[in-house]
This record gives sequence, structure tokens and C-alpha cells, in this order.
Amino acid sequence: FCGFLAEYQLEHKIERDRELQYISSLTSDLKDDTLIITNHIEDIENGALLFDTLSTLLISPDTAKKYGATIYYTSRMGIRQSPLANNSRTFDQLKNSGGFRLIRKQETADRIMKYYSLFPELRMMESIYNTENAAFKEAASHIMDHSIYQRQINTDGSVKRLQGDLELLSYDPALLRQLGFYAVEMNGSRMGMKPLLQKMKLAAVELLKYLQSKYHLN
Repeated sequence: FCGFLAEYQLEHKIERDRELQYISSLTSDLKDDTLIITNHIEDIENGALLFDTLSTLLISPDTAKKYGATIYYTSRMGIRQSPLANNSRTFDQLKNSGGFRLIRKQETADRIMKYYSLFPELRMMESIYNTENAAFKEAASHIMDHSIYQRQINTDGSVKRLQGDLELLSYDPALLRQLGFYAVEMNGSRMGMKPLLQKMKLAAVELLKYLQSKYHLN
């Protein structure tokens, strides 16, 4: 009986240690997420400002002719937005390897699941944005000179603002308005993501504090 009890206690300790390892790793992921989401919100805000400028400059051919350099710059920079690359490695391990059985408190498991349940909605919004992005690029191909686009790219992949009078391929009002329309649509999708991202950031911070408190982690 003593041998059985010792074995049970050892197994119990191993499971508790594994639980703590998972939670410690998860808190590290949440710290990453908080920073990543903060930077992503800033990227969205900056991109929206660029496309606000672009849509204004595409209102008329006369305006477009005066601000060619700005149109080229804002169209290249404003479209640069990657999907949110959150850190979900620990959650994926918990979900795929049956690790959730190691989480003793149901409240803890529920809180973890609730946080990660926010991401599918964001992915759906990103999918809509990507569709609009493709439409914007198609419209831009009829207006933007690809040789100027090439000159804008630095060796490190960053975009520089060219000086001088840069001409568009076309000043057709219909084409300009179409490109401006897609810029407005993409901004609408961007700003639709912002409240959700803010909610996700708050949820990450709250979950992090909860786990640190319950498991006595720094």
C-alpha cells in the first residue's frame, strides 16, 4: 500500500509540475501577444491615415496630378499590413495533446479558452480585408507605373518616398474613384478590426494577471 501511495504521489507531482510548465509557457505567450497586438493596432492606425490621405488625393484628376509623389507613397505604404501573428504555441499544445486535462481548475481552463476564442473572428475580418486588398491592387495596376513602384523599394525591402513630379499611368476619373473606393473600404475593414484588437489586448492582460496570481508567477 505504501508503494502504491508513493507512486500515486509521484504521479500527482509530475502532473502538477507539467501544469505549471504549461501555465508558465502560456504567460510568456500572453506577454508576446500583448506587445504584438499593441504594435498591430499602431500599424492599423498608421495605415488608415495613409489611405485617408490617398482617398482624398484621388477625388479628382487635377488633385492627382499635383500630388503624384504622395499618391505613390501612400498607395505602397498604406497597403502594407500583415495578419496578426500571435503566439499560440502553448495553447495549441494544450489543445492537441490533451494537456487541458492537467489544468486543475475549470475556471482557469475556461478563461484560457475564452481568450483564444476571440481569434477566429479576427481571422474572418482579415480574410475580408485580404479580398479588398487584392481588388485594390488590381485597380492600382491601371493607374500606377510599375517602374516607379520598383524605384520606391530599398534594398532592405522598405519603401522610400521619391521626390519630384511623378506621373500616373491614367487620370481617368472613374479609375481614380475606383481606387479611392477600395482605399475607403480597406480602411473600414481596418477600423473594424481595431475594437476587437483592443478587446483582445485587454483580455490578454487580464488572463496574464489571473494566471500569475493563481500560480504565483512573476
